[in-house]
Parts: sequence; C-alpha cells; structure tokens
Amino acid sequence: MRRAWAPAGGGPVAVQADAEAFLRELAEPVAVMDGAPGPPAHWLFCAGTDAGADALIETLRRVAVVRPDGLPGPVAVLGPSLDGAAHVALVEAGAQAWGDIGTVDEAALRALLDRAGARWRREHALRSELVRLRTRMDERQWVDKAKGLLMLARGMGEDEAFALLRSTAMHANLRLGEVSRAVIDAARWAGSVNRAGQLRMLSQRFARLAAQARAGIEPARSLDPHRAVAARIDDNLDQLARLPAQPDCAAALARVRAARDGLVAAWPPRAAPRDLVAIDAAAEALLEGAEALVETLQVAGGRRALRIVNLCGRQRMLAERIAKSALLAAAGVATDAALLPAAAQAFESALAELEQAPLTSPEVRAALAEAREEWLRLARSLQHLGRPQGGVALARSAEALVDTFDRLAAQYEHSLQVLLA
Repeated sequence: MRRAWAPAGGGPVAVQADAEAFLRELAEPVAVMDGAPGPPAHWLFCAGTDAGADALIETLRRVAVVRPDGLPGPVAVLGPSLDGAAHVALVEAGAQAWGDIGTVDEAALRALLDRAGARWRREHALRSELVRLRTRMDERQWVDKAKGLLMLARGMGEDEAFALLRSTAMHANLRLGEVSRAVIDAARWAGSVNRAGQLRMLSQRFARLAAQARAGIEPARSLDPHRAVAARIDDNLDQLARLPAQPDCAAALARVRAARDGLVAAWPPRAAPRDLVAIDAAAEALLEGAEALVETLQVAGGRRALRIVNLCGRQRMLAERIAKSALLAAAGVATDAALLPAAAQAFESALAELEQAPLTSPEVRAALAEAREEWLRLARSLQHLGRPQGGVALARSAEALVDTFDRLAAQYEHSLQVLLA
C-alpha cells in the first residue's frame, strides 16, 4: 500500500507491510505516485507482529547485499513492542527509526518520519565522505604505483613521472587516479602480450634444440638448454595465470598448458629421427596455442599500441622457426618446404614495418639496425649450412636475433606510447 505524505524532507512516503514487496522496492525503486519517476522520499514498513519485524530485519540485510552503498532513503518501522536485541538488529540492518504501532498518532508518525529522515541524511553524508576518502586513498596508491612504474621503465625521477601523469590527466580530462590506473593496466597487458609471445618462440626453440642435438651441433648447448626452455615456459604460464579472470584468456591459457605437456613428453632421453617429427608436431601445437593466446590478450587489453609489442615479439619466434626448419631439413626430416621461405618473408616484412613505425627512439633505432645486420648473417648461414660449423653459425645467429628482439620488445613494452595509450 502507498500513499502521499509530507515529512520534513518533503516527497512521498511508500507504505508497505509485505517484506518481499519491500525488498523489491528498496532494491529497484519504481514510480510511486501519479506516474512520477524516482524512489519515494521515505519508506514506512508496518510490522504487525514480531514475525513481521524479523522478516523486515532479514529483508534489510538482503538489501544491503544488493545495495552495498546503503539504502536509497530513510526507513521507518511501525510494529509491536520490541526488546533491546531487536532494536539493535534493526539499527544494524539499516532502519533509521521505530515506533509502537499501537500508540502512534499522526503527530507521532510525522515525528517518526522526520527522525528517520534526519538520521538517514547524516548517515548518507558520513558514508559519502567515507567514499571520498577511500577514493582519494585508492587514487593515491595508483598514482604511487604508476610513478614507480614510470621511474623504473623510463628512468625518470619522481617529480618528472608525477608531472607526466598530471599533464596526461589534464589533456585527457581525466582524474589523476584514472590515468595512473590506466598506466598500470597498460603495463600489465603489454607485459602479458610480451610473455605470451615468448611462448611462441620457446615452442620453436625446443624443436630447434632437438634437431641440433640430433645433428651433434654443440650438444652441450642443446641437451641441457631444452630443460631450461621447459622451465621458462612454465614460468611464463605461471605469470600469465595471475591475470584478471577472463573466460577467453583462461581457455586460451589452458590450451597452451595442454600443448606444453605434450611438447615436453615428446622429447625422449635419446631422440631418433622419428622422434623429431613428433617433437616438431608438438612444437607446432604449442605455437598455435600461443598465437591464439597472444591474440586473445591483445584484444582483451583493448589498446592498439599492443600490436607493436606483438609484432616485435613475433620476430623471436620466426628467427627460431627459420633455424629449426633448416636444421630439420638437414637432418633428413620431411617438412613442408614452404615453411622456411614463408617464415623468412614474414620476418623481412615485419622488420621493414618496425623500421618504418612511428613509435621509435634512438635506442629502438639502434636495436633495429643491429637486428638488420644479424638477420643478414642468419640468411648467409642458411646458404652455408652444409659447411663445417655452418649449423653452429645458424643456431648462434638465431639466438642473437632472439636476444635482440627480446630487448626491442621490452623497449616497446615500456615505451610511453604504449604505457599512455
């Protein structure tokens, strides 16, 4: 039941005696009189019995779950005489005032509603101030984290990092805390794309080391490192598992974990040529899973600047893939003849795109020049693979390219264009 009333705060009063209906009104306020939108100014609950009061207490507790920021307006209760424990329970549940339904008259009811309104307004003001204080404290923490990240990633001083955050906030018309949180989020997504991209490279390195070991090329540099590759895959997967839960990312990560298990199981203590086929197939499964994971993370990150981290990081995989394909072919393992030239073409195209990208710096340009020189050395080593030490030159050139693009990917990951995207 509802009717108009005029307590000191003004506005209509919603009168209700059914706890479930009361719950719906408090959780989702509706029009209250003459089609006027918005919640009523007061709620008056009539608890005719002790059971009604108990039902109200439970209802208010349920509303607190739905509306953790507090009730939308003052709640007054009319009911039978209650003991002290019931009064405490009503207050803790959120009611602002209670009156004896057997003795209340119009004047007492007005006073009851006015009292409830005054208490609610005071509680609302205190709650609002608490929210503001918590927001400021939360924003200060984000600002401190963002400053620390910029100081570490860009070598800035504290004052310079703060000035950058403040100017960015002003230009974007955002609060300083919002910009700081965005910087932290950008760093997290860029780091995740980079880590997932490393999984692509590690899949191909694992197979390349198997082919290298079978060919007797620097056995000490192939047998033990394959265990280190597996450990690095595990470490990256553990780091990626700490990302905020998202169904698509979780599914992609689970696929990579399953592929990792298959890859490690495919390398027996003494690999024969037929084992190289199984190892390469398992490496391809991990590569496909890692590619899907990178794309999923890039989409989830929602920042176009992540693409250059992805593009640069993929060069590591292509360098290892080229070396792997050449070594497998030299070992007499049947592979798709189109894979090696396709990987080489993809590497050259991506390198040219990175060289022309607007996101640059003196450090980036120097690293790209180094990568260009190493890429030419790797191409020459492919032509000389049949010569003595040809396999050694190929493997070391691939590793040097991976190291170069590891540094480049880190520079892109920590660039201001990515962090402030």
